[in-house]
Amino acid sequence: MTTGILVHTGTDLLTHTEALRSVYVDAFCAPPWNEDEERATEFADSLPANVERPGFTAATAVRDGNVIGFATAWITPAPFPTDRCYPQAAAGLGPAHTADWLCGALEVDELAVRPAARGTGLAGDLLTAVTVEAPGGRAWLLTSVQNPRALAFYRREGWTPVTHPSPDGKGIVVFLGPRHPARSLAPLPL
Repeated sequence: MTTGILVHTGTDLLTHTEALRSVYVDAFCAPPWNEDEERATEFADSLPANVERPGFTAATAVRDGNVIGFATAWITPAPFPTDRCYPQAAAGLGPAHTADWLCGALEVDELAVRPAARGTGLAGDLLTAVTVEAPGGRAWLLTSVQNPRALAFYRREGWTPVTHPSPDGKGIVVFLGPRHPARSLAPLPL
């Protein structure tokens, strides 16, 4: 079985919308994420607008003609967004670091791999494919603290956490990519 990684920078990704939705369901509608299928539909419905975002990049992993994983990313605008989980990220970093480290950087929005393909290095390949052209190496992402496997994965891939989870173990963690110039400025754990 041969798996290929295809990079998409525009509307050609939309031909894979149903396959991406299916991968999303497999990846996120089960533990530990436990999202409902409505969220997968929202993801699919947002793709036409997302492919139009500045710096949009996606990668799909295809094995035997079937999409088994994907990643999406785009340039984070300035001013920093205030919807979704962005306020939590901004609160964790403060206004100066948020503007300096995240605005204008490549934001990895989604990374999903079918369960049968986990542990094969595929997620790391997808992550690299969407971030290799990050401006000045500036790539970032956020993830929930409620998935220790995801947190460990990003650390193994060389990503650096720059926010710390709340004491109650909830919320998000912001990671800077392996080539992000602010990585060395990350606060040490308490």
